[in-house]
Amino acid sequence: MNLPAAAPAAHLLQVAVSTPAHSALGDLLSYACDRPLPPGTLVRVPLGRREVLGVVWDAPAEPPPLPAGMAPRAVAGVLEGMAPLDAAWRRLVAFAARYYQRALGELALAALPPQLRELTPEQLARRMRRTSPAFPPLPQAGEGGGEGCKNGHNAQSPAHPCPLPQGGEGVVGSISLSAEQASAAAQIDTNPGPFLLFGSTGSGKTEVYLHSVQQALAASPAAQALVMVPEINLTPQLEARFRERFAPLYGDAAVVSLHSGMTNPQRLKSWLAAHAGAARIVLGTRMAIFASLPGLRLIVVDEEHDASYKQQEGARYSARDLALWRARDQGAKVILGSATPSLESWHASDPAVGRYQRLEMPSRIGAGALPRLRLIDMGQQPRGAIFAPPLLAAITERVERGEQCLVLLNRRGFAPVLHCHACGWKSDCPHCSAHQVFHKIDRTLRCHHCGFAQRVPRACPSCGNPDIAPVGRGTEQLEEQLAQLLRNVITPERRAARVARIDADTTKAKGALEEQLAQVHAGDVDVLVGTQMVAKGHDFRRITLVAAVQPDGALFSSDFRAPERLFALLMQAAGRAGRDARYVAAQESHPEMWLQTWHPDHALYAALRHHDYPAFAAQQLAERAGAGMPPFAHQALVRADARSQETAQAFLQAAAEAARTAALPGLEQVFIFPPVPLAVQRVAGVERAQMLLESPQRGALQRFLAAWQPLLHAERARHKGLVRWLVDVDPQGI
Repeated sequence: MNLPAAAPAAHLLQVAVSTPAHSALGDLLSYACDRPLPPGTLVRVPLGRREVLGVVWDAPAEPPPLPAGMAPRAVAGVLEGMAPLDAAWRRLVAFAARYYQRALGELALAALPPQLRELTPEQLARRMRRTSPAFPPLPQAGEGGGEGCKNGHNAQSPAHPCPLPQGGEGVVGSISLSAEQASAAAQIDTNPGPFLLFGSTGSGKTEVYLHSVQQALAASPAAQALVMVPEINLTPQLEARFRERFAPLYGDAAVVSLHSGMTNPQRLKSWLAAHAGAARIVLGTRMAIFASLPGLRLIVVDEEHDASYKQQEGARYSARDLALWRARDQGAKVILGSATPSLESWHASDPAVGRYQRLEMPSRIGAGALPRLRLIDMGQQPRGAIFAPPLLAAITERVERGEQCLVLLNRRGFAPVLHCHACGWKSDCPHCSAHQVFHKIDRTLRCHHCGFAQRVPRACPSCGNPDIAPVGRGTEQLEEQLAQLLRNVITPERRAARVARIDADTTKAKGALEEQLAQVHAGDVDVLVGTQMVAKGHDFRRITLVAAVQPDGALFSSDFRAPERLFALLMQAAGRAGRDARYVAAQESHPEMWLQTWHPDHALYAALRHHDYPAFAAQQLAERAGAGMPPFAHQALVRADARSQETAQAFLQAAAEAARTAALPGLEQVFIFPPVPLAVQRVAGVERAQMLLESPQRGALQRFLAAWQPLLHAERARHKGLVRWLVDVDPQGI
């Protein structure tokens, strides 16, 4: 491709492009164009020897001067036919880049659909003619824009991109809300929020979301709503409910999804529909927070406590936190929903703090009872038992009555490690400081950190002993054991009990998850074994018993958030039992949660027994307040990857010393801990270390981090063995 050389006298544009990591280039680069372009316009520009997509940005009051003797390169092309990204979107990206300490261009381009980043102006023009409503042409030199609608589009365009709803703004059908649902919905309708919807599992939070979305869209023909869920596997059933409710009002195309499980053309189509205002409702995972939604009036963050809302690669943003910022910036309402809110949100909704309005829905729909918790002390059970006899008897009884059971173990594979008892060899990954997991179905050892896989050896590679054995348990082993233990159990349909497994290994193929969930809903599965991906959000109507087999590990983790996550996971898992009150009543049974533990007297399990999240949260917040941990302090991690652990830690230590020597702003309120290796310190042959920063003042921490960036870039040049470094603001795992 022939890249343009310096342009003749022309308009100078400031363009955000994704520059190489740690290049220390400025946030915006200067390019020349033969006409002025409004901020938010997408352009193709030369960058080195490549041509890349860029976003025309708001010009600073004093544009940076060009180096002497250097002329700006010319814009290669303008992506016509698509309305510019509006000021609200640009403010969101700019805030996220500033807060999470990333380059503006990196975040702006990562927020766009992958396929859009690759299209030429001609390709985009053809696509827009095929699938999208027309937009007014971009203004030429000396031309101004026309009158805009609420979405920022030209109202004089012959094909206005904001269609009026089909079928009027009325209510589809008659949806009867419970008293608790009606009270919560009324509060959301009349108050500004933000709202924390604290509803027990099965209390009908989704119906409140549907009501609130309906109210938001009815208020304006240009209004849009964003509904986020933490994981891809939760989007199909949510999309089905939203289409059922809103397709009769606004047409089937008014509801779109945005998540990484879609193909690139699908993602681009949904994104363009949202950008044009044709999509009134966008359902998605964390990436959807950056969708272009000119008419945004409501954001819903379901399961707001879930750690999946925090990006763990590249720009480590929190979609939940950005939802709060974006709603405030655009004058939209935001609803955070959960049966086990994050402790940060719970604290913010304390009336004494008053940042969020807490709405409570403690009862299940249909007067359904919450599951009883049955704790099994594994110290009193037969040695080596995978399933305690009382639990196995309870599962057998349920299956013989035609009910379904869910068995939870948050570890896939057959066993965490293979072990030779003769010489002590373990199936360690050659590239990571972690074990390779034994997968019995395909007889492989796989590292779940770097992806390295190999066949299971016939004998110990160290001593030749043929008797190497699996140690520990994974979902594969549970599935196999249950199938064996239940082989003689007969269901009311006079067939043998069926055991199935749903985890990341069984759902790799396209459509596999939907097919397996359909089998569960149809009653073709009697016992479902799975990881956390089936423990939340799913509406299984016939499951009446849930069992957690090995939950104790998180009780003694070095991560202070581990108890919070364990409590949330177990509460969410328990919520899968007894969701259909009429079915439970007809079966004359009571839903149960069985928990096998070596620590039955632990305070976490005592709170879980009574489904008492407020008591658990109060105890955890008291501990964190005493220790000065979030939400009573603010944290950031600096992580370094290097060829050796010594190099990684030396870089971090030098960066800390440079910050102290320079007396950076905010330093007096920031405590810098010594660098330490990560829990899994080597991944894919790269050593990893981290250094924690903590401050009682968020502003002080942000000032320090911003001033520290040039010093971090400078230190990187002095440590040749350093592979990369990054700053993780508000980390979710330490």
